[in-house]
Amino acid sequence: MDYLFLIIGFGLLIKGADFFVDGSSNIARLLRVPPMIIGLTIVALGTSSPEATVSIIASLNESSGVSLGNVVGSNIFNLTLVIGITAYLAPLSVEDETVRKEIPFTLLASAALLVLISDVFLQGTPENVITRSDGFVFLLFFIVFMYYAFEVARKSRGDKEDKETSEDISWVKNLIFTVLGLAGIIYGGQLVVTNSTEIAYGLGMSETLVGLTVVSFGTSLPELVTSITAALKKEGGIALGNIVGSNIFNILFVLGTASAVSPLLITDTDVFIDIVIMMVLTVILLIFSRTQYKVKKAEGVILVLFYLAYLTYIILRNYL
Repeated sequence: MDYLFLIIGFGLLIKGADFFVDGSSNIARLLRVPPMIIGLTIVALGTSSPEATVSIIASLNESSGVSLGNVVGSNIFNLTLVIGITAYLAPLSVEDETVRKEIPFTLLASAALLVLISDVFLQGTPENVITRSDGFVFLLFFIVFMYYAFEVARKSRGDKEDKETSEDISWVKNLIFTVLGLAGIIYGGQLVVTNSTEIAYGLGMSETLVGLTVVSFGTSLPELVTSITAALKKEGGIALGNIVGSNIFNILFVLGTASAVSPLLITDTDVFIDIVIMMVLTVILLIFSRTQYKVKKAEGVILVLFYLAYLTYIILRNYL
């Protein structure tokens, strides 16, 4: 039954995120928010909502390994498999702002995470913890990112008005979609955390491994579907922007909120290696993005191979 409820939970997460993204994006258009800000904030927040729900619920259930592993695993999944598959289907155009500011900001957020969990090494404390104060530091970084996003949107806003009006979009319909989507995400997240933890114990897996693999795969499916859809519609810039935005949200907003709700005790020191791998992959993405401002098909294949190698490594690490 654990497996059945896990699948149901993933289904609710994915469909809930789909409803949430559609509803909230349309509401943003009704409010005449520019498309750039929709992609960088609303869509990124929507596709990251499963990670947020799972990590916060895991934090409340004192399953900190699932909470942190989910975020790190989701980011690695996004940087490798999601971008890799998307680039293989259609080369991803990269905006200059993404190369100069957004990807480096992702790297900065990852470095901040590594520093804030290194309590034993840096302060000589008996254990590593993402404290409530650390969580508020992440949230302050998140506010800085949001300010940047709104400044970019403000500067990019032209004289051209959005021609889409309420004749095309219904307030009531999209409010219902947003609320139903959020409900599906919350309930689905509860099912995923509860049943994946039970499965982990039954298979002798650590909570962190479950977060890095099963949970991160399920919660990253919205990013995968969104990015592939954008690439097939020849909107490669949106696809890459969604991933970069989602990774920033995952670290700053998701972990910030989860640890502010309940401090996260880091019991699995292998997660330090995973965070370093996440940072290395971010640098690789930055290098790929600077080559003709595109992530090409061959580079997409390389990223997919990186994910397969990483997946093999963490599974062997758990059982050997």
